[in-house]
Amino acid sequence: MAILQDNFIEEGTDLLPPSDDRIFKALLTHPDAKQVLIDIISTVIEQKVTEVEIRNNELPVMDIEEKAERFDVNCTVDGGDQVNVEMHCSKGIETGIKRTDIINKYTYYMTDLHSSQTSKGKAYNELVKTYQITFFTYSVFPEHRDFASWFTLRTKNGEQFTDQINLIIVELDKLNEALGKPVECLTSFEKWSLFLKFAPDPMHRGLINDIIKDKKEINMAATLLREISKDDRERAILRSRRMAETDRFSEIRTAEMIGEERAREKWQVIVAENEAEIARKNAEIEQLRSQLAEHQANK
Repeated sequence: MAILQDNFIEEGTDLLPPSDDRIFKALLTHPDAKQVLIDIISTVIEQKVTEVEIRNNELPVMDIEEKAERFDVNCTVDGGDQVNVEMHCSKGIETGIKRTDIINKYTYYMTDLHSSQTSKGKAYNELVKTYQITFFTYSVFPEHRDFASWFTLRTKNGEQFTDQINLIIVELDKLNEALGKPVECLTSFEKWSLFLKFAPDPMHRGLINDIIKDKKEINMAATLLREISKDDRERAILRSRRMAETDRFSEIRTAEMIGEERAREKWQVIVAENEAEIARKNAEIEQLRSQLAEHQANK
């Protein structure tokens, strides 16, 4: 069992980032993290949670052609409501088609998780609620100011149709306003978000230490994060994954550059062909003008 340490992170302490999806999951599923997970869920879904049970993070496959769906922290809380908590740390700006893709992805996971609960022997009004909570390290809605967005099924005029399924998106790169607040003015949601975003950052160590001193559950999370950060295997996996991600983005950018170069070459050929055609037409026009002038001179 992790022992609660002094309420500060010493200068020079090298913490693994809780904004990495693997570290995030290791932190929240740690045997001693129950109160941490309870407090995060209570904060985000805005209701007091007193009990949480982590479940199998893989939904059963109903079709042999389906891909197994895995969740980061799939759990149930008081009354059986289902909550899945995830961290999405892949770099990039999810706008346009990409943003639609990421929203559709989490809508699909959320509704599939909701429909995975057994309805046998139950009335439909006995079905529990489902919450999909996803922390993003980048902006999904750059046009929105708020760092947290809550989506439910609503009518066209905004009236809530049902609160059975809930999609909550937290954008951790929108915390600049919170960074400027005194700790005593921060909400619990802001404190957790700042910790997840900036815990390993020496530039914000003073603020993080103040938050740790102010909130017991974040102090517990910091203690567990120190413990996880001492695991050489976790560090090696993090380095390997970051290298793989860098390589992947490099390959994507290289492919884009090759595509851009080929497009330029294609257009250069088209322009050259058009210029040659224009030159030929101009030559024909000049020849006709010359013939016309000669014809008029011979009259």
